[in-house]
Amino acid sequence: MKNEILNEIDRLITSARRVLVTSHIRPDGDAVGSVLGFGLALEEAGKEVQMVLADGVPKNYRHLPGSDRVIKRPEGEFDLLCVVDSSDLVRIGGVLEGYGKPQLNIDHHITNINFAQINLVNPQAVSTTEILADIILMFANLISQPVATALLNGLISDTLGFRTTNMTSGALRLAADLMDAGADLPHLYNNALINRSFAATMFWGKGLAQLQRNDSVVWTTLTMEDRKQAGYHGRDDADLITVLSAIVETEIAIIFVEQPGGRVKVSWRSKPGIDVSQIALKFGGGGHPAAAGAEFKGTVDDIRQKVLKTTTDYINQL
Repeated sequence: MKNEILNEIDRLITSARRVLVTSHIRPDGDAVGSVLGFGLALEEAGKEVQMVLADGVPKNYRHLPGSDRVIKRPEGEFDLLCVVDSSDLVRIGGVLEGYGKPQLNIDHHITNINFAQINLVNPQAVSTTEILADIILMFANLISQPVATALLNGLISDTLGFRTTNMTSGALRLAADLMDAGADLPHLYNNALINRSFAATMFWGKGLAQLQRNDSVVWTTLTMEDRKQAGYHGRDDADLITVLSAIVETEIAIIFVEQPGGRVKVSWRSKPGIDVSQIALKFGGGGHPAAAGAEFKGTVDDIRQKVLKTTTDYINQL
């Protein structure tokens, strides 16, 4: 079945002239790396490509080749609509409104709902860029330095520097191949996982000051006012959830991030053996067993109460 899908993807790419590549809102390193890696490779293959992210490229990924070419809204018509690293169409932020159903969905989230005409979803892959590396080599003789850089960025970001429990020897071999193609691993590692702006660090302080714990669950809240006072302009948690997930006394970490328009983004992280994607699914969200999220309409207080109860009930049933 996989070979049939790959053959169909090859046919789509070969016949396409004008291609749109997009991914989810509040893009992480895998989303950005997937859009850039696939988009740049398609351009090198002679396609006319638009790389689109509704929220643009976050500052910590603007060093990636081609990042300045990513736009927030598509323009014109396309032969091929590609969604990468997104489990559903809601998460791409309306990019495809008026364009109809995408032809291609490439992803590694276990909660992907197979929304496209052709769906290549592999939850065993550590990142969507890992899947894309194989696809790119179907229509390219080699992976160029800019493409390798984008793909390695996704690998590093989604594995938190090759340390998530789903890491494989194959992913490490791919990382080595991408380095051989010219990708600078230390530079990508530092930008994706280590370096933080002063504003992002101040934002962390706001969240850490409100940290709470109940048995094996730890959580905090980041409000719009916190963001304003810290001078942080992103709509994410500045990756504070990764800090919380390292707390040894807890099994699940949660962050509630207030968004514009009366919405709240909730992120879960868990220790091995606890599948928080099942909790996110109860609220219309999704993700991975160890990292999931959902977005709500309502007040932070009401949403926090519901989420904490559901999370606690889930743990108690294990």
